[in-house]
Amino acid sequence: MSAILLEVDHLTKRFGGVTAVNECSFEVQEGSITALIGPNGSGKTTAFNMITGYLKADSGHIRFRGDLIERPRPADLYRRGLSRTFQQARIFPELSVEENLVIAAGYSWRQLFGRRVSRADQDRARQILAEFRLESLLELPAADLSYGQRKLLEFAAVLMSNPKLVLLDEPTAGVNPVMIDTMERHIRERNAAGVTFLIVEHDMQLVMRLCDPVIVLDQGSKIAFGTPLEVQSDPLVLEAYLGG
Repeated sequence: MSAILLEVDHLTKRFGGVTAVNECSFEVQEGSITALIGPNGSGKTTAFNMITGYLKADSGHIRFRGDLIERPRPADLYRRGLSRTFQQARIFPELSVEENLVIAAGYSWRQLFGRRVSRADQDRARQILAEFRLESLLELPAADLSYGQRKLLEFAAVLMSNPKLVLLDEPTAGVNPVMIDTMERHIRERNAAGVTFLIVEHDMQLVMRLCDPVIVLDQGSKIAFGTPLEVQSDPLVLEAYLGG
């Protein structure tokens, strides 16, 4: 049986009188492609933000690779092997495509512009860009990329740290079917190479063919967990999505 890579234990977040995430608990097994789904406003991105240190939880605990993460910080988690993408791709538009990957490897701006980047990291950046078929654009300013290419670039950048777990927040939102197929292929290839994924995604066709297991949230709480087939026939899930 695979090891538990990420444990979320009774995570809670309130905004004024609204409870966005309510005593939420789930696990992500090493080697899996796990989906975190639910209706709009169910707390998925809020949970992501607490797990990755962009939002402080009101209560609950997070464990990564068996260690209790008492105060999650994005940079610390990145070094530990947990990285993420965002709904709107976060890149450096004024930097070239290649420089975006070099920065993701942990170099400072001074090192980058002083050309103090190791040959190994340059080679790795170009190798990843080749895998994502972005090598022909490596000198292009990231601002000139299409929306879908920016999503691919952000995904490529998080891989520079050799992560154990990648959290993808709506990786295919707003992209065309060809780009969806491309993103799915990269997820499968990286998973086969040993990377675990936790994915928030609204494209249910993609979730059902790509992810196993599937976690379902509603009103900030976990209401279902299982295989795609089990989840899509669960009465609580149908009620959450269809409103009863």
